[in-house]
Amino acid sequence: MPKKFPLNAEGFHPFAELIGLKFTKSKKGYSECVLEINEKLLNPHKVVHGGVVYSMADTGMGAALYPHLDKDEICATVEIKIAYFAAIASGILVCKTKVIHKGKRIAVLESEIESNGRLTAKAIGTYSIFKAKGD
Repeated sequence: MPKKFPLNAEGFHPFAELIGLKFTKSKKGYSECVLEINEKLLNPHKVVHGGVVYSMADTGMGAALYPHLDKDEICATVEIKIAYFAAIASGILVCKTKVIHKGKRIAVLESEIESNGRLTAKAIGTYSIFKAKGD
């Protein structure tokens, strides 16, 4: 039976809460999340830190893959490659992620991060799928 990704359930994803990341959609093979930019997310040049955008892609990928997993499975990032196209200083970022391929042990996903309808970054990631260890 597949897992359900709880949208914005308090305590489910502490890191997402820390940076202000909120999910608007999560279904098998797809997720959308948003992030309102604030001054704590900026780098010394007063634009969004690249790590924030990377974190959106990584977290969005996990949310898109999560409903594909069986109850006894978990996933972990193997690698993500990201290209940044524009520096953003304010507004809202939207990350749309889709599963490109899901095998038994490996999945490949793609995230696009936009600001005001403008593509600001694109990422492709590989995730490992494995059985969760018992306690």
